[in-house]
Amino acid sequence: MTFVNKLRPASYEEFCRDFSVPVPENFNFAFDVLDKTAAETPDAPCVRHVDDNFVCRDYSYKDLSEASNRVANALRAKGVRKGDRVMLILYRRIEWWQTLLGLHKLGAVAIPAPAQLTPHDIEFRCNKAKVKAMVVDSTVGTYVEEARALCPTLALCVQVGGETLPGPASTWVDYETLMENASSSFPRPENREELACGNDPMLVFFSSGTTGMPKMVEHTHLYPLGHIFTGVYWHNLEPGDMHLTVADTGWGKAVWGKSYGQWMAGATVFVYDYRGKFNPATLLKVVAEFGVTTFCAPPTIYRFLVREDLAAYDLSKLRYCTTAGELLNESVFHAWKKATGLTIYEGFGQTETTLQIATLPTMQPKPGSIGKPVPGWDVTLLNDEGEVCPAGEEGEICVRVAVNKPCGLFTGYVDEPELTDKAIHDGWYHTGDKAWMDEDGYFWFLGRVDDLIKTSGYRVGPFEVESALVSHDAVIEAAITGVPDPIRGQAIKATVVLAPGYLPSEMLKRELQDHVKRVTAPYKYPRVVEFVEELPKTISGKIKRSEIRCKDAQAA
Repeated sequence: MTFVNKLRPASYEEFCRDFSVPVPENFNFAFDVLDKTAAETPDAPCVRHVDDNFVCRDYSYKDLSEASNRVANALRAKGVRKGDRVMLILYRRIEWWQTLLGLHKLGAVAIPAPAQLTPHDIEFRCNKAKVKAMVVDSTVGTYVEEARALCPTLALCVQVGGETLPGPASTWVDYETLMENASSSFPRPENREELACGNDPMLVFFSSGTTGMPKMVEHTHLYPLGHIFTGVYWHNLEPGDMHLTVADTGWGKAVWGKSYGQWMAGATVFVYDYRGKFNPATLLKVVAEFGVTTFCAPPTIYRFLVREDLAAYDLSKLRYCTTAGELLNESVFHAWKKATGLTIYEGFGQTETTLQIATLPTMQPKPGSIGKPVPGWDVTLLNDEGEVCPAGEEGEICVRVAVNKPCGLFTGYVDEPELTDKAIHDGWYHTGDKAWMDEDGYFWFLGRVDDLIKTSGYRVGPFEVESALVSHDAVIEAAITGVPDPIRGQAIKATVVLAPGYLPSEMLKRELQDHVKRVTAPYKYPRVVEFVEELPKTISGKIKRSEIRCKDAQAA
């Protein structure tokens, strides 16, 4: 079963003309998609879950429907109600999907969170969101217990796995014990006061905090409809596909690629629940052996994959690949294409949105470009005066909201109206990201507004220089920032992580500088190069260029 009839346009223009998002009255994804599919095709595959020991378990729509009903009933019995906020820290356990969908049915607001949070992080998020309950993996239970005494709103903690509870039975309960006697039936509430749907809040994501303390990004029950385009068109899914998005369930990318859009397309969500450090060879083995047909991962993952012997893996079932999260390096694009025969289609979006800009099946990809605005999103570039930028001129990526607000745009930053007003004003949502558009209407991402470097009268985006650097065999990762320079205003600095087998040296520094001069405009080469063991990153994996800038400023 699919939620929509897939359009098959012959051109991008036809796509924009014909596409629209169906918005059913009182829409609730868990009832209107999951349960409906479970009623019509109960045994259809919903999730294929492979754990760290390569044990594979398949879950049908009926399995997930009934499990989510038990969660809704069990949490309701413990006092969780519509509008209450519940935090989930569960890695990629199947209980994450069961609990998320159960919360949708109950009307409680889910707050996915990564397992890397410290007790201080947990305390901050719990108090900022006034969290009432938490459902957590046993490996983080002690961290939650350490923070719990400082979280006055936290009334219930549920632990998944583990032999002992980290705290008293008055506040802690085992997941399996909680579900034992819960009914597998949870009818859709007929009372509108009890039913969460439409514009009621459904999800809150904490932003990654690259430019300050994490903000609470709120989405409603209409948000999944915005991911019709993600799954059906950008991932290009067909019924029966097995889709893997490499993402942690603590971040928004998980619902981009591990639930809503994939199920509305009639595909099966593939989950690889690995723990510890990412291993590219193991990921390739999983993709090859478990029938993955469509694949989405950040460019960093692709950079590691193309360094493996791809010919050693049977990737014949893999037919479509996408990427988002940062800029895809042109060298990686070509290396993947040469080894697999598959194009990587880029996309751009934020925690605050669904997919805004993408390269689509009807378009000819331009390596390094994030594509064109997707149907339903009126995206343009504005300069500092709020004027539309012509082709070739850089500007801020902005979304028009004055007339038709796109389905999937956030409602605002919870309890921070001044930040919401700063982002959404004068009929536009301001993303804070810079790009330029070529004559064909393709967007080329430059970076965050704060990350752009002004050197000798030129404005340089970090991604274009980073892309040039990582195309060199010696470089695994790089971060480009600006450092004060008495002549140029700012000089370009590269903070570089070397690949195994390479050692820092003045000779290698000059080699990298010359490489950048050959790959891109010479004025963009880094005059300062620092070799480091690792780059500072947020717990979502995004490079913290602001931390590098701060360190350099202190040193200066």
